[in-house]
Amino acid sequence: MTIEITHVEVFTDGACRGNPGPGGWGVVLVLPDRVEELCGGERDTTNNQMELQSAISALQWIKAHAPQAKVVLHTDSNYVKNGITEWIQAWKQRGWRTSTKQPVKNQQYWQQLDTLNQSLVVDWRWIKGHAGHAGNERADQLANQGLDSLFRKAVI
Repeated sequence: MTIEITHVEVFTDGACRGNPGPGGWGVVLVLPDRVEELCGGERDTTNNQMELQSAISALQWIKAHAPQAKVVLHTDSNYVKNGITEWIQAWKQRGWRTSTKQPVKNQQYWQQLDTLNQSLVVDWRWIKGHAGHAGNERADQLANQGLDSLFRKAVI
């Protein structure tokens, strides 16, 4: 018997060694009947890109497995939370330009996140990082695991 997923609590995090440098992202999805964990990494990236990728990966999983679910997404990145809830509409109205008429950094990530956000019901919440919250701490561990996996692959 499959349980219908109506609610998902999500914790996301990104990590980077050097900025830019190799980076990783981690996601914890708390479902009614289980916890799913995702992680990955990129060789040449920034911390902000990994923070965005963690949210994108979480929403991609939800869209594929629970598109009707209400989502509470916790991020320790004010950049991600404020970008998707406050800044993005103005960026789009200005043709993906900032208020100072500069191109929006990480535009391709923002566009992907915006598309996913519009197709789901997401409550975006900021959470203080490295403050002992179990979901955030686990997402941080997964982000570092994703980053570390890059180096293991290089050794093989």
